[in-house]
Amino acid sequence: MRADQHTRRRALRTAMIAVGGGISAIAGCMGGGSQSEESEGGRFDGYLSDVGNYDGVVDQTDADTVAISVGADGNGSGLAFAPAAVRVSTGTRVVWEWTGKGGDHNVVHEGDAFASELVSTAGHSFTHTFDEAGEYKYVCTPHAYLNMKGVVVVA
Repeated sequence: MRADQHTRRRALRTAMIAVGGGISAIAGCMGGGSQSEESEGGRFDGYLSDVGNYDGVVDQTDADTVAISVGADGNGSGLAFAPAAVRVSTGTRVVWEWTGKGGDHNVVHEGDAFASELVSTAGHSFTHTFDEAGEYKYVCTPHAYLNMKGVVVVA
């Protein structure tokens, strides 16, 4: 990342936190249903705020292999990853499994750590082993505009 991008991101993040504090206070008064990104400490910089099936981070830190559905219900029909966010331990193998719903999908990390091919076939799978801690944001590129996004948190 270039230095000017880092500075812009920091300025945007600061502005969003300032505005978000007021919004969080209002939302807290209104009550709420599912776990939100705010309850996760403001994680993901709002990345999953518009993902229809996001309901908090699913803890799978005890699993050696974790499955994520590609083409799950959400964001319309067959246009989601399920779960949208998962927490795993380093060394965990994550397998994305295609449902065959929603057309052609892929799994592409926004930082180029991994990328699958574009496929629509039910039963197809793509695997990545997470050896380094961090937050890995990914997207289905043909359906990014429909909020088909996910995050793997590696602890």
